[in-house]
Amino acid sequence: MYNTEEAAYIYEQSKGWLNAPASVDQLEGLRTVLRYHEWKYYVQSDPVLTDIEYDQLYHQLKSIESAHPELITSDSPTQRIASDLNPEMDAVPHIVSMLSLDNAYNGEDLKKFDTQIRKLAGIAEDEDIQYCVEPKFDGGSVAMIYRDDLFDRGATRGNGQMGEVITTNLKTLPSIPLKVKFSDKSIQTAEIRGEAVIRRSTFDQVNSSRAAEGKTLFANPRNAATGGLRMKNPNDTRERGLEVFAFQLGYAAGADGQNVLDQIDNHFDQLVLLKEMGFKVHNLDEVLCQNIDEVISRVESWEKNRDEYPYEIDGAVIKVNSTKIQELCGTTGHHPRWAIAFKFKAKQVISTLLDVEYQVGKIGSITPVAKVEPVHVAGVTVSSISLHNEDFIRERDLRLGDKVLIERAGDVIPYIVKAVESVRTGDEKSIDFPKYCPIDKSASVELIRAEGEAAWRCPSCTCGAQDLERIVFHVSKVAMDIDGFGRAYVERFYEIGQLRDIADVYNLDYSEIQKLEGFGVKSVQKLQAAIEKAKKNPLSKLLHSLSVHHLGKKASQLIAQQISSIYDLVDWDEEQYTSIKDIGPVVAQNVQAYFSQPEHIEMIKRMEAYGVNISQTEDDKPVEVADDAPLKDKTILFTGSLQEMTRNEAKQMAILSGAKPLSAVSSKLDFLVVGEKAGSKLKKAQDLGTVTIWTEKEFLERINQS
Repeated sequence: MYNTEEAAYIYEQSKGWLNAPASVDQLEGLRTVLRYHEWKYYVQSDPVLTDIEYDQLYHQLKSIESAHPELITSDSPTQRIASDLNPEMDAVPHIVSMLSLDNAYNGEDLKKFDTQIRKLAGIAEDEDIQYCVEPKFDGGSVAMIYRDDLFDRGATRGNGQMGEVITTNLKTLPSIPLKVKFSDKSIQTAEIRGEAVIRRSTFDQVNSSRAAEGKTLFANPRNAATGGLRMKNPNDTRERGLEVFAFQLGYAAGADGQNVLDQIDNHFDQLVLLKEMGFKVHNLDEVLCQNIDEVISRVESWEKNRDEYPYEIDGAVIKVNSTKIQELCGTTGHHPRWAIAFKFKAKQVISTLLDVEYQVGKIGSITPVAKVEPVHVAGVTVSSISLHNEDFIRERDLRLGDKVLIERAGDVIPYIVKAVESVRTGDEKSIDFPKYCPIDKSASVELIRAEGEAAWRCPSCTCGAQDLERIVFHVSKVAMDIDGFGRAYVERFYEIGQLRDIADVYNLDYSEIQKLEGFGVKSVQKLQAAIEKAKKNPLSKLLHSLSVHHLGKKASQLIAQQISSIYDLVDWDEEQYTSIKDIGPVVAQNVQAYFSQPEHIEMIKRMEAYGVNISQTEDDKPVEVADDAPLKDKTILFTGSLQEMTRNEAKQMAILSGAKPLSAVSSKLDFLVVGEKAGSKLKKAQDLGTVTIWTEKEFLERINQS
């Protein structure tokens, strides 16, 4: 889904935006970054951001969208649950949505959670609230459906609404009963939620066997578990040694379809029932807490002794025990308000800082990378760690030869916390950040650092490193989307002289490429077809692909809506850019500077000569709304299950009718369209008293008036 260059580019954006002020200019970029990190975590089982860092970026996006609700889109990460759906596997709907969880990182966060529960449910301060505390297993979530006492279907969590079918694989796991006497409890259909994990000792055995066979070792138990769930051969799943802990009876209905869960008034009794039915559950003696203080004591004890636990756990899940209180608290589109995940602090080790290398990005940003004595941290061997920028090095007073404290924050990305100054010998050497290009040290190109930015950049590339990265980005999926044209091809063609700038992408000598080792007629034809297809891309894609500093996808679309040809920008001044809603002065100045340079115009002319589209297309044009559009300048929100159309189709109809879709009920909302099983949004709209509530039929009648 993402190739190497895309991953590198997105990761660079991710780190650059951490702890930075939220800006509307980075709205689309943040969405792209978050989608990528969801995919890395849930699909690839190979996260490249810590949970805390992901949360920071997620809250930045929420902050921007809260300030500009008119910019919220249906595909924004804030509008859906994180997905681990694999398009190559069959997907099925869950009976009840599997939501994500909000996060807590310390006792204070848990106290705030307890206060929120009291506020939502109207519970006095002097009244205890019971909570269930369960380990947050580091594995893969699954949903298991039983019908008429028999295991009927198994699925991954997926996007919370849909999951991948893994029935046969789950049937191979001894911890999952194939027959359960639900009928004794008058239950005909049940959906059980569970977490597939691998015991630490089993993981070591699996890796030992793989080493003996010359196979690649698994990085950690979580990767082995989530990958094992999706194996094509069910026997391979069984050989992973997976175990499934049941943690919730998500749905239970009798023969008449009535909800049997209404008869179970607390979560703890659900766990007791699951254990009685033969499911593997966590030690019930450790689950129930009488108040939030007991919860804090319990999770702190678990964190302190986490390494003694037979399975990898990265935190604890805290749930309000009473189902009545759960109902009073309700849910958001992302998480239940009555549950929260407590994240353990990162594991830390000490290593030696051996050297610092420097990487050059597509806009010339210089990123220092620490080379440390290889060390094992939370299941992964670490030898390279990003130092982000010069300020990071100076703030921590890092020196070559230092003993440094390394952690994998959230058990994911390695991070240098500090130098251990108390053990310095005096032989340590200062790290001298380069003043000139770190690739071609003989070049006299002096690095620059713009006001308000943390990164040093090379303003005019002479060594080719920046040009290479620009080409890599240009052909990537997030830019011109040239299928199959990855970093390896770019580097190889650059090495033999076929590529020097992005215009050369469209003037390759295919006859020469066909002579290269590893290329044949079909592979070259496929590459050529992909490039020819890219030539017809909308103007907005071309603008985004030029690697203009701060010019993201959304800003490119907004500019492309206002011009007939890319050459129009040669004469644009800053005021013309900033007159476009959501285009700020920084973007304006950078784009203006780019198109004032003759070499850039010459390159674009060559691209045009090679057949690349440089004019506005139908896809670039803004949606035109008639003055008499039935919903012009109104806001709208859809909730519940629609019968005549999908939610996205409904939103598009609303947009064409002049409305702006919102993501939440607020005083700014004009219309709420309710489908079947409308939930808390309907109640909130009714409570506001200012929102017009329509059925799906009434909505269709209204937009068809003109």
